[in-house]
Amino acid sequence: MDWNERDACHSHGHMGDSCHEHGTGHSHGHGGPGFGGFMPSFHGPIIPGPIDPTQQPRKFSHPEDSSSWDIVKATQYGALERCKELIEAGYDVRQPDKENVTLLHWAAINNRADIVKYYISKGAIIDQLGGDLNSTPLHWAIRQGHLSMVIQLMRYGADPSLADGEGYRGLHLAVLFQHMPIAAYLMAKGQEVDYPDINGQTSLMLAAQKIIGPEPTNFLLKCNASVNAVDKVNRNSPLHCAVLAGNVDSANILLEAGASVDLENANGHTPIDLAHQVHSPLLIHMLNVVKTERIRANSACLKVLNKYKVYLQCLISVVVVGAIGAILDMKTESWLLKGVLLACIMAVINLTSRQLATVAVQSLIPSTSLMASVFWMVVTWGLWFLPDDPSATVQMLFTVNITALLYYYLRSCRTDPGIVRATEEEKKKNIVVLAEAGCLDPRIFCTSCMMRKPMRASHCFACNSCVAKQDHHSIWINGCIGARNHPFFVLFLVALNFHCIWMFYGSIMYWSKHCPLHYSEEGVWGTLTNLMGCSPWVLYIFCFAFLNTSWASILLVLQLWQIAFLGLTTAERANLTHRQRKLPQASSLRQNPFNLGVVRNLVNFFQWRCCGLCKPVVLDWTQQFPMGHGREHPMFSGLDAV
Repeated sequence: MDWNERDACHSHGHMGDSCHEHGTGHSHGHGGPGFGGFMPSFHGPIIPGPIDPTQQPRKFSHPEDSSSWDIVKATQYGALERCKELIEAGYDVRQPDKENVTLLHWAAINNRADIVKYYISKGAIIDQLGGDLNSTPLHWAIRQGHLSMVIQLMRYGADPSLADGEGYRGLHLAVLFQHMPIAAYLMAKGQEVDYPDINGQTSLMLAAQKIIGPEPTNFLLKCNASVNAVDKVNRNSPLHCAVLAGNVDSANILLEAGASVDLENANGHTPIDLAHQVHSPLLIHMLNVVKTERIRANSACLKVLNKYKVYLQCLISVVVVGAIGAILDMKTESWLLKGVLLACIMAVINLTSRQLATVAVQSLIPSTSLMASVFWMVVTWGLWFLPDDPSATVQMLFTVNITALLYYYLRSCRTDPGIVRATEEEKKKNIVVLAEAGCLDPRIFCTSCMMRKPMRASHCFACNSCVAKQDHHSIWINGCIGARNHPFFVLFLVALNFHCIWMFYGSIMYWSKHCPLHYSEEGVWGTLTNLMGCSPWVLYIFCFAFLNTSWASILLVLQLWQIAFLGLTTAERANLTHRQRKLPQASSLRQNPFNLGVVRNLVNFFQWRCCGLCKPVVLDWTQQFPMGHGREHPMFSGLDAV
């Protein structure tokens, strides 16, 4: 429904079925006067369609002459001059119509900022109650998602803590209608996230009970809503509410946030008891699994494992990689025995992962496997290749290379990538400033972190934080690559490629001395068979070097191309590429304000000074905000997924 159709539905003669016909998504509530059948009563999940809270309504071109309109119709359609004419003629601005709705209500619901200003100047009561739901003009504006109107009314003194006829306050309505920018603004202006409605239910309880899906439950938890608060009637927690509503997504989010599965309500029922009552096998299984995991997590053994999980995972990876290589290198001719031993190792790994591995531990597998392979490469060089090539130059170069590899890897892992941080007061201040400037949108405001994003920052869902100049989340270091550790990561890739080249060199030299090969006579398969029979371990390590070189070289080339020729990060390039597919006329990848040419791009990225010959630009990307509030360059016109 466009704005013209929405406004037409607000006139006195079109407040009933016409709203159903236009499909506003708000027509399943009260059918009486006041809200005219399209303002909902929350007896079930309310999932309204999206409304742009910053959009201003267009002036409606009506075929009739506005001079014949009554004041209600003139207010609804935004005919300010007609409203002034009637008010000056003696119409009382405080007088409600036959539906007990004031002129200020109609102006607020239709987002008529100039008319609201005029009525307030003429003595309109800012918090006057009206309509079937006994709501204030602010309630009406919140239900419709008019953020600019909410801001205007609150500037005139509207009180969002007042309850309507159903007991909902301003924040509760914003959450129930899923107008998250309005909810963020109300909280920034001082509304407590856990402030209860008349029935003692918090916004989180209402979201879990009435909104099917992860939002706005996720949003409220990020605003520090209490997961174990209980209402004053039934003593139900948000998890109780989610289970009763069969809201699996919300229940899962609440459990991840630490909601208690053993909390009893007024009837002595836990969430698991309620899951049995609503006959939901999925919820029963989910709650029981979480309860079992929490009991197990309290054991002293698992606490130690979680504390040292990174070191233990590294040790396990080293042992597993070494054990597989040792089995392959066994002198026995029986491949059946080797196969049985390998199967036993796989079974032990599978059993251990099922019993102990969590999502956090599983995320460590790629990085620890990489370090395990590097460890055994170094061991192979020292025990297999070093005795055959005692050249001091070769050994020195290899030592320098492995030292650089370990150094840059540790710097990549341990250096803060540029996580953007803000205090609660700073977040609230930014929300108010951006909202009142009409800039509370995902390009500038991160709805996950609830704060203003610096220029070139992106939200990483794996890290659950905004990262300055974020490139990507790397599985190889189990962390984000951003403004502060990106150069170390690129140098790590360079060192890893050279390390693998050294392993290729050592393997070839070893085979040339210990494994006479006749490729022209035996072919590929015969050569591989001879190598496997001669030294399975060296072939095993050679395969690891080949695999690491494959991904590391491709990633290095892509990184250097983006840095030198585009001046962009991976996230920015993906965003612009996506826009180019949707909008062929969009600017090219090279046309962006951060591309200063190959030399300048490299100098600024690596901070090369070359004994004073180069002067790189030093910027703290966690503090680089765009001028003003908007982002006018084409590369910022696409919405970030946050």
